[in-house]
Amino acid sequence: MTLSCFKAYDIRGQLGEELNNELAYRIGRAYGEWLQSPAVSSLSTHQTRGIKTVVVGGDIRLSSASLKQALAEGLLDAGIHVIDLGMTGTEEVYFATFHLGVEGGIEVTASHNPMDYNGMKLVREGSKPISGDSGLFAIRRLAEANQFQPMTQRGTLTHQSCLADYVQHLLSYIDPAQLKPLKLVVNAGNGAAGPVIDALEAEFQRLQVPISFIKVHHQPDGSFPHGIPNPLLPECRADTRDAVLAHQADLGIAWDGDFDRCFLFDENGNFIEGYYIVGLLAAAFLQKQAGAKIIHDPRLTWNTVDIVKTNGGIPIQSKTGHAFIKERMRSEDAIYGGEMSAHHYFRDFAYCDSGMIPWLLVTELLCKTGKPLSALVSERMAAYPCSGEINFRVQDVQASIARVETFFSASVPPIPNPSPARGEGSKSESPVIDRTDGLSMAFADWRFNLRGSNTEPVLRLNVESRGDLALMQAKTQEISQLLHHS
Repeated sequence: MTLSCFKAYDIRGQLGEELNNELAYRIGRAYGEWLQSPAVSSLSTHQTRGIKTVVVGGDIRLSSASLKQALAEGLLDAGIHVIDLGMTGTEEVYFATFHLGVEGGIEVTASHNPMDYNGMKLVREGSKPISGDSGLFAIRRLAEANQFQPMTQRGTLTHQSCLADYVQHLLSYIDPAQLKPLKLVVNAGNGAAGPVIDALEAEFQRLQVPISFIKVHHQPDGSFPHGIPNPLLPECRADTRDAVLAHQADLGIAWDGDFDRCFLFDENGNFIEGYYIVGLLAAAFLQKQAGAKIIHDPRLTWNTVDIVKTNGGIPIQSKTGHAFIKERMRSEDAIYGGEMSAHHYFRDFAYCDSGMIPWLLVTELLCKTGKPLSALVSERMAAYPCSGEINFRVQDVQASIARVETFFSASVPPIPNPSPARGEGSKSESPVIDRTDGLSMAFADWRFNLRGSNTEPVLRLNVESRGDLALMQAKTQEISQLLHHS
């Protein structure tokens, strides 16, 4: 039996034939056997421990509790001790895995996928991601074969909450004494973020921090009465924007279902592209640790590179995707990494992504600078205007990319009087081509990245320019026309 729910970086499938309780049991059993295999055990720093321990959590989806229970049964039958964290966001599993020093962690979640989907995100000790090339496909083969070793000793199941310790860890990234009176709109989208916000609010009150929260769609509700929370989609932003304006709030924050991404709105209710938040956070970290390394993805780069270099840091480009970013952060010992898709990674968070740490850092910045968010990002938005990510459904992804590359390689305008900076004697402006992830072509005053989806015949386009909004818009339109004819 082929398990189609196994993807390159996680497990995700439609409820029923693709993912059900029986398959969840097999996945748990397979994960347990894989974790105890000699090759994996030899890499463990817990070699003195006999029986291995795995934490499990689940988001608020109506199917998550039963899938998590079946998953836990499989782990237990594989001889694994299981700690059930209860209802959690993905990063709470990441935190518990490294905080408790256990050998693995699994979050049952479908994040922002449709109602009839669910899935799992898997990590091993130290919250290192398990993806296709680091164990996920080996686990799939074991689950597909469904021929497990005889059970010799069943594991034990305990229930434990790490929420209090997790909240203290979150607050370690800021100085609560620096916080001033602010009003924040928080939109959990009826997902898993609500209880964490409540816990942070209680801690703020204990510390007499003058932050007040206006809560929108706050109560966890797996039926998602206001729609699947995915603020990356423009149609999912109105409720947060309207609440910011109605309450004259200083900041709006919205999360996806498992809150590993957060999305920010300024005091005018304007959605701020994640690209500019990456630059903002990079600068904040470099002010605390000069010379640190910052990881960024290839889709939009100029603003991030400029800010990092200006603040004495070292920008490093990595392929898009959490597994690639985390691996590069570990190898470089980078203090922070950011993707324009609102994934933010932190060295002190086991190099994992968090949807809670970013807004806490931005809140601290608002208080330290005395400036609204619009003022903190407006200069950068003007310096490097961007298109935001635009998706195109095409028949042939690679052929469409080749068509765009050929067009812009052949249609580069001549330079009448080339400057030495562009190359003495040059006849044309040759683009700088980078294939770290898809196709990036950079010209003197604008650049673009075009990359295919891993799961469907879709191309994702991002365009930016150096301070020229009209040029960025014109080039976006030009590439769009090429792709519409693909």
